[in-house]
Amino acid sequence: MAPTDKESKIIPVIGEQSTSDVVVRLRTQEGRDEWMYCHSAVLVKNCKYFADRLSENWPTCQILGSRNCVDVNCQESDFDYYVNVIRVLYIVDDDSSVDDLWLGVRNNLGILQVAVVLDCPKIVAACVSYLEAVAWEETEEEEILKIVPKMGLQAEPILARVQPVNEVAIRNVFLSALRFVMSSPPSTMNDLKSSAQEQLDYMLTEDDDAPLLIADDDIKLEVKEGAKRLFSGFNNSLIHLFCGSTESLSEAGNVSLFRSYLNDLFWVCQILSKLEIMRDFVECWFDASEKIVKVLKQESSTAEIVELKLRAVEITSKVVEAIAYGTVILPTAKRLQVLKLWLPFVRLAKPMIDSAMMNSENAVLPKLDGEMWPSMESSFVSIILALPSGDQAVLLTEWLENAHIRYPDLTEAFEVWCYRSKVARRRLSLLEDDHVMTNSV
Repeated sequence: MAPTDKESKIIPVIGEQSTSDVVVRLRTQEGRDEWMYCHSAVLVKNCKYFADRLSENWPTCQILGSRNCVDVNCQESDFDYYVNVIRVLYIVDDDSSVDDLWLGVRNNLGILQVAVVLDCPKIVAACVSYLEAVAWEETEEEEILKIVPKMGLQAEPILARVQPVNEVAIRNVFLSALRFVMSSPPSTMNDLKSSAQEQLDYMLTEDDDAPLLIADDDIKLEVKEGAKRLFSGFNNSLIHLFCGSTESLSEAGNVSLFRSYLNDLFWVCQILSKLEIMRDFVECWFDASEKIVKVLKQESSTAEIVELKLRAVEITSKVVEAIAYGTVILPTAKRLQVLKLWLPFVRLAKPMIDSAMMNSENAVLPKLDGEMWPSMESSFVSIILALPSGDQAVLLTEWLENAHIRYPDLTEAFEVWCYRSKVARRRLSLLEDDHVMTNSV
């Protein structure tokens, strides 16, 4: 029986010296020199570089009898990739799958660069398909972003996942994540909820790059409405604990629910601050403050309760900051009430929180922003100095008589109050003199 075409076809094997008709000589500046016995039919078919070098128009170097020699100069760091590309030329010529040959993103990227230099379309296409399909680590992605954009249209599919997204798509993702977070998902979805909260915050953050999303009025309204719903549920839990219930906060389920509300309120407070729409939140926190303080003060200082106190202090820090620097304008009576409620609470809570933070067993406590205590102290001082002098005197008297005088340190407010009080009569008399002179004219 005569052999079939498939049976009679001889498949060239790289390195087979007896059938080789060309030697590829890889050389580096460091003196590395390696000969690879190859077959011109394979090289020419799948690589334009070798097709040009082995054409009749290119002067060739004859070595070892009738074999042609092609010198290929390369960098030492790329040497192995050149070897791999020449080997892969034999695989793509045989129409075999190359999917299992890349051995990772970095190896593939090196092969791709060499394949582009040598103009090997099949290998380039296979590399692009691989890189476009697999996951990248962060360092690999950075390397890809340095290399691939220089390769032109043939490598564009690789960059599809890192192209800028249109504003409509960004907005849709933001709103979907926001509605999920604000829907009070079950505790089994806490990990997803925390991740969504982090990414929503990140989308609005201006760092080395501009924010991913510039919120319009509709988005701001959605955030405000979600905050109101959170406060509504929080207020119901406060009423349950504060008004006639025989349950305490420490009882099963109450701590977990209270923690969840405080965590959500702390997160939404940060979002509202970024969007510069804190007024409603400040008003709601003011309305709930008396109940919050009373509920937390009556509890024992277990690690869980200290965690709740820390969250309440963190939220209060954001609230008093908004009041102190005029982001939210409150009347004098409300500003004074904020100080009367939270100054005593913070004085007692700080040493308790600091002690718990130093105790390695209390890993349950959230990470504390190191700037919170000095920032809140500065906010308290600013609010005090904006009050009528008589109200300032009452607060300073209470501060000077208190055993917890170290924090918050109201020395600056005390010094300014003393100066203003001393010169007040002189200033007032000057104003009265100016008034008399103006009327006489």
